[in-house]
Amino acid sequence: MNTFENEKETPNLNSGSRSQKPRKLPYLIVGVMLVISILLGVTYLVKKYQLEAAGNEANGEQDLVNVVTLTLEPTTIKDRINLPAVVEPWLKLEIMAEVRGKVVQKVVEEGANVKKGDLIAVLDNRDYQNAYNSAKAIYESAKASFDRYAELYKVQLATKSQIDTARANMENAKATMDTAGLSVDRCRIIAPFTGILNRVHFEKDQYVNTGEVLAELLQIDRVKVNVGIPESDVEAVRQLDSFDISFEALGGRIVRGTKVYLSKTTESMARLYSLKIAVQNSDHVILPDMFARVEIVKKEENDSLVVPVYSVISRNDKNYVFTLHDKDKVALRPIETGLQESWRIEVTSGLSTGDRVVVVGHRNIEDGQIVNVMKNVESMEALEG
Repeated sequence: MNTFENEKETPNLNSGSRSQKPRKLPYLIVGVMLVISILLGVTYLVKKYQLEAAGNEANGEQDLVNVVTLTLEPTTIKDRINLPAVVEPWLKLEIMAEVRGKVVQKVVEEGANVKKGDLIAVLDNRDYQNAYNSAKAIYESAKASFDRYAELYKVQLATKSQIDTARANMENAKATMDTAGLSVDRCRIIAPFTGILNRVHFEKDQYVNTGEVLAELLQIDRVKVNVGIPESDVEAVRQLDSFDISFEALGGRIVRGTKVYLSKTTESMARLYSLKIAVQNSDHVILPDMFARVEIVKKEENDSLVVPVYSVISRNDKNYVFTLHDKDKVALRPIETGLQESWRIEVTSGLSTGDRVVVVGHRNIEDGQIVNVMKNVESMEALEG
């Protein structure tokens, strides 16, 4: 009985062991199917988002580019150049000793304002005065002799030869006397014109030689501004009579000057033609050797449409700008340009008064694109600020 039961139970145990493996297979299949479902779901969502993004872009729903526009109004633009220059005195003269001698009187000091004919210094003139006195006595004697021969000649008691000799002696004596007189006069050093004694090179009791520089006299009630003109701009300068001149040393002060002379030859290896400009300087604020800048307006156009240079786009050797239409849509407009002044350029065709040109953000947009106008300005000055 027990044996039978044991034999009966044994097959049941073996049968139970064989049934464990088939039970794991459904779980594995379910897991694989679950992973595949997840991957398919993710792929679907990615595709969905891509399709939605493409659809939004097609419908113009992409992020808008922010831009700034400029409303065009007629203004003035100039073709001008700004060149460095140097101030020169209107007159500059070195006063030299014309005779030698000892300085017995120093009348003025350095920096003094003098008028034409004012005394600057006096040299010891005693030797020259003695020479003059001697020459004068000889002249007077020669003149008396000539007068006597002239009277005798009238009554035919003197010959023509005698009176001619007397006349020559008298004239020679006068010339010697006049020369001696000049030496006496030259012992007084006087100012040849009204100006400022910029430098004085002598002192009292100093001995000076003929030709020695005693002082430097400047006239700066008006001054000359000397500027070098490039060869390419000479023709334009010939047509001009006045110029604006600025002085950085005077806080950027700007004065108006008039043309004096444009040289006919260059004065340096740089091949620059010297232009002299006269500037009034009654207050003596402008000083010689100051640096200046001369503005030369070669051409001026009024009532012109002007845009910033950086707003112009060049494509295939042609120029374009973006303009605003229908409040928020841009169009690429071909233009032709003219004069350029600093960062501004003239538009000669392609635009009209009142057009709104995109001046900021134009590098990131295309023809026909919808944009977001952040700001509109009414003038070029507003952009500059």
